[in-house]
Amino acid sequence: MAKVPAAAVAASGLIGGYGVARWTKKRQLGGVVLAAAGAAAAQQWKQQAGGKAAGALTAAYVAAFAGSHPLAKKMGAWPAVFTVAGAVALASWAVADRQG
Repeated sequence: MAKVPAAAVAASGLIGGYGVARWTKKRQLGGVVLAAAGAAAAQQWKQQAGGKAAGALTAAYVAAFAGSHPLAKKMGAWPAVFTVAGAVALASWAVADRQG
């Protein structure tokens, strides 16, 4: 079975978490998706790039989630989510996925 890159897992968590929260109108469900994908990506980051890199990428993931909120006021919700998801995916690829 092919391994899903951590970049895709992290980006999917941000996009999927927002989508679930929006479509179900239950923010907690979106949070579950966000947290589950973040935990899965963090585990992959640790295996591929080590603990320090995993910590930095996890912080970037959380910062992207938090940063999407004020960004959404400037550009709209979906564009903000896609922007931060792309940024986290790029960081993940550069730090962890590219190596391994």
